[in-house]
Amino acid sequence: MSELSDKPSPSEQLESINQALNSGMFVHVRRQLQQMRPGDVAWLLEASPTPSRKVFWQLIDPDEYGAILEELSEEVRDGIIRLMDADKLASALEDMESDDLADVLRDLPEQLLNQVLTQMDEQDRLRAKQALSYPENTAGSMMNTEFISLRADISIEVVLRYLRLHHELPEGTDTLYVVDKNNRLLGDISLARLLVQDPNTLVADAMDTQVEAIPLLMTDTEAANLFERHDWLSAPVVDQNYQLLGRITIDDVVDIIREDGEHTMMGMANMDDDEDTFAPVTTSAKRRSIWLTVNLGTALLAASVSNMFEDTLSQLATLAVLMTIVPSMGGIAGNQTLALVIRGMAVGHIGDSNARWLLTKEALVGLINGLLWALMVAVVVAFWKGSWQIGIVLGLAMFINLSVAGIAGAAIPMIMRKLNIDPALAGSMALNTITDIIGLLSFLGLATLILIN
Repeated sequence: MSELSDKPSPSEQLESINQALNSGMFVHVRRQLQQMRPGDVAWLLEASPTPSRKVFWQLIDPDEYGAILEELSEEVRDGIIRLMDADKLASALEDMESDDLADVLRDLPEQLLNQVLTQMDEQDRLRAKQALSYPENTAGSMMNTEFISLRADISIEVVLRYLRLHHELPEGTDTLYVVDKNNRLLGDISLARLLVQDPNTLVADAMDTQVEAIPLLMTDTEAANLFERHDWLSAPVVDQNYQLLGRITIDDVVDIIREDGEHTMMGMANMDDDEDTFAPVTTSAKRRSIWLTVNLGTALLAASVSNMFEDTLSQLATLAVLMTIVPSMGGIAGNQTLALVIRGMAVGHIGDSNARWLLTKEALVGLINGLLWALMVAVVVAFWKGSWQIGIVLGLAMFINLSVAGIAGAAIPMIMRKLNIDPALAGSMALNTITDIIGLLSFLGLATLILIN
């Protein structure tokens, strides 16, 4: 218990190593890095500025390069790879699992990729090309081709003798797969079940024939949802002929779930989910300026609506004080619906069969909220400003914008998905543009009709 309590936290470990590095204690830093697990070293690299990463990487044991590269986020990994020669990179990739190998190779520039493939031995080169042949973001791209398969007509005793011949089992092995002579999946048998069976029992009598396999081209998000729903630790991957090609393990699924969550969160801010926290200033500024430019365009579009009613605003200064309320309420209400729908799409709850029902439901929610808050704000503003007309204008505008926000929040991500546009990245911006324009147009338009004319 004392050993656990004495172990430094990651932040304390980071501070200690950085202090040693700044003091020039390179031998001490190298020794500390050798004692850390690959995942912890990867965390250290991601939590360090670029200059420190270069020094850390030079102090890391080259035998650990592959295991550390597997754990790094995409952008940080790309930066580290730029520090490596093709032969060192090929050496680091030798023992990497096929799914992680595909992730690394897929991000390499074509020239470097060809150099790395040339440096690999024949077996690793074939494994790499096979991993790259599967489409990105599918079950095929995240599966591991290292697994153990059995024939149904052998006994449990034979299986156990076979397993003892291995120095170690493929990482994450909890299940063995049973196939026929054409490599078609027949069933599976867990290691736990295998150990308690009578040694004379045939695999055919002990295996589970109700195994659910994952199609090769299923999206990685759909595969992750199956793992979450069924509490799997691993699952087989098959092609259209039900031939066993590989397996997906829970560690890869955790990565997918985390990446999808980060993608949605960062997408709401129009940022790349793989953006490096410690990326160079110019790189970060360049990336963010792209979306800032787009947002500026939408803001100017909304401002042009206000400009159309300049005469109205000049006659009633009170409107200038109140006009931000309607777009703000519409944006909040719409983003609530948008977040709900994007989440539903991510976990596979929303499809063509229930999209219309969801649109109707969110439209009704928008109408109810619009009516409720329209009445409330109309009464408050009427007493605040001493004018029932202004209260009515603001209330009507609020009702219109909240009603539109409910429909738009549900419809925008569905439309974007049909157009192959990522709703997590662009949905919020599109929605805010609509609620700003509708909010200002309805408020200032009604004010012109009721208060000015």
